[in-house]
Amino acid sequence: MKPFKVALIVGSLRKESFNKKIGRAIGQFKIAGMQFDDIEIGELLLYNEDLEKDVPVAWQNFREIINPYDAVLFITPEYNRSVPAVLKNALDVGSRPYGKSVWDGKPAAIISCTPGGLGAFGANHHLRQSLVFLNMPTLQQPEAYISHAAKLFDASGELIDTSTHDFLTSFVEKFEKWIERNVQVKKS
Repeated sequence: MKPFKVALIVGSLRKESFNKKIGRAIGQFKIAGMQFDDIEIGELLLYNEDLEKDVPVAWQNFREIINPYDAVLFITPEYNRSVPAVLKNALDVGSRPYGKSVWDGKPAAIISCTPGGLGAFGANHHLRQSLVFLNMPTLQQPEAYISHAAKLFDASGELIDTSTHDFLTSFVEKFEKWIERNVQVKKS
């Protein structure tokens, strides 16, 4: 069986984002059944249905890039108890035009990460609401709330906290099983 192609979408644009560092760490995991690819969302124009008449190239490219992926792993910070606007915008761009959503049926998982103490719980659950509407079966357990992120990395951005590394490895392995179950349901 060939590995599942997983789009890794980070909801932070900041160069030294802890969420990007989590994504890089996961991308380095050696899990035979999964291939992770970073998908950039920072160049997408804000969604405006009027632009569907002459679709912006960035939107068209994004939709074409996401389409062949088997699943999506979202990694997000929390802004004002919600997801960053750039992430919500990517969801909106990918969900249009109506009836042609690139998200439809793709298994998903969410990791939320923050330097604070609540693990970006609000963003994680707010994102889940959108994914329900987008028909993306989302991994329920384990939940992934990464707190105190500034303590997890060395000066070069490498994940050095072994318990977080072990947790994320287990999380990704469970996500692989989730994809396997839900891709089979989708194809049957």
